[in-house]
Formats: sequence, C-alpha cells, structure tokens
Amino acid sequence: MAQSDPRIERYLAKDRPWRDEMVALRAILLSEGLGETLKWRSPCYTAHGGNVAMIAGLKDAAALSFFKGVLIRDDAGRLELPGPNSRSARFMKFAGMAEIASAEALIRTYIRQAVENERLGRKVDLPKDDFDYPEELVAAMAADPVLAEAFAALTPGRQRGWVLHFAGAKQAATRHSRIAKATPKILAGKGMHDR
Repeated sequence: MAQSDPRIERYLAKDRPWRDEMVALRAILLSEGLGETLKWRSPCYTAHGGNVAMIAGLKDAAALSFFKGVLIRDDAGRLELPGPNSRSARFMKFAGMAEIASAEALIRTYIRQAVENERLGRKVDLPKDDFDYPEELVAAMAADPVLAEAFAALTPGRQRGWVLHFAGAKQAATRHSRIAKATPKILAGKGMHDR
C-alpha cells in the first residue's frame, strides 16, 4: 500500500458531500500502490512521475477521474466524458457505496491500465486546436505585445482554456471584460484555474 498524504487525511476529515465514497475510492487507489498528493484542491494519485487519477465529490455522485482516460480500454462502457471540451480525461461516477463495491474489480482494472500507460510513457495524441480566437482577444493581443507574448508562452492547455472561456461569452462586452480580468493571470503565466 502506498504512503498516504496527511493533507488528504485533513481534506477527507471534513464533512463534505460523498465523503464516504471518496474514502472508499482512495483506499482502492492506495492499495494499488499509487502515490497521493493534493493538486488543484483535490486528492490526486500518481505513478511513474505522472498524474493518473483524481477523486472528487460532485453534486450527484462521487467521481474517479483518469487524466488519460481516453487511453483506457473501456469494454464495460463506464467511462464518461467530463464535458464537451474534454479531450483526454474520462471519469466514473458512483452514487453510493454499493456502486463502488460492485464495480471494485472494474475500478482496479482501469487503475492498472492507467498505471501501465504511465509506465510505458503513452501520450494522448491531441490534434492541434482548430478553433478561432475571439476577435476581442486578437485585438487585445495586437494592442498589447506583452500580453501576446505571455499568451504565446502559455502551455497549449492553458491557451485552450482561456480561449474557450473568452469565446463562451455571448456578448462582446462580456468577452472584453473576461479578457481584461484574465490579463494579470496570463501575464503571470497562469491558466484559468491556477491560483
């Protein structure tokens, strides 16, 4: 069994939705030898130097998310796409302890596949993003070369996150506002969810 992270002990000691289910998922992950750490304010599990899985409490269920879930062979059809813009991650939802108990063998199979993929250094082949930058972002970067340089220096995932965030606004005024609010974080090299 892998060594637990005391921060996760404190995280799971708090009264939160789906706590018992997250504790059960954590026990399975640790028994498979994964490392444990706190990332993005959630319990994260690692192997061979890479992030493998996370657990979280959602509104309607507990979730076990695999970073490279698209690489897992899912004959049972249990892995779900987290959202319309997700390309790599996949997750399983559990609405109770009985669901976790009945799926434990499958959970372990998926964890072992994810660990093996990490051991082998498998990468998700992500196509180049083919979306258009909102005209407000193009104009902001044209007017501010420092912003343009900082945006270009972001990782592709951070760039994608920002573009999707800006483009998701229906009104130009909202897009301008989002860009203005995001500029300090972009200049600091941060993505939308970075602190």
